[in-house]
Amino acid sequence: MFGSPLVGVVNRLFVGLLGAPVLGRFARRGLTRIRYVGRRSGRTVETPVGYRRAGDEIVINVLAPDKKVWWRNFTGDGGPITLLDVDGGRAGYAVAHRDARGRVEVRVRLG
Repeated sequence: MFGSPLVGVVNRLFVGLLGAPVLGRFARRGLTRIRYVGRRSGRTVETPVGYRRAGDEIVINVLAPDKKVWWRNFTGDGGPITLLDVDGGRAGYAVAHRDARGRVEVRVRLG
């Protein structure tokens, strides 16, 4: 896994928050777990991410994209993704874009 051990601790904290009875309802307004299959590894991966709705799409802004690899699974033509905590779990199709300033945005069209 890439990153520091702190990343794993923070991810577990956010996943726990999503499942909390009262606070989870508020956390799910801007946090979700995504599930996808790695292009090269073929393994199913789950990780928490922040998101926002933009019309009929879900937008995930990738913070510190050069330190993360998950979003690279959605470059080019993109690929299937599941947002586990959005509307009770929604499948979609994600495409990642990097702009001229190096910022990465993953747009998910829900199915």
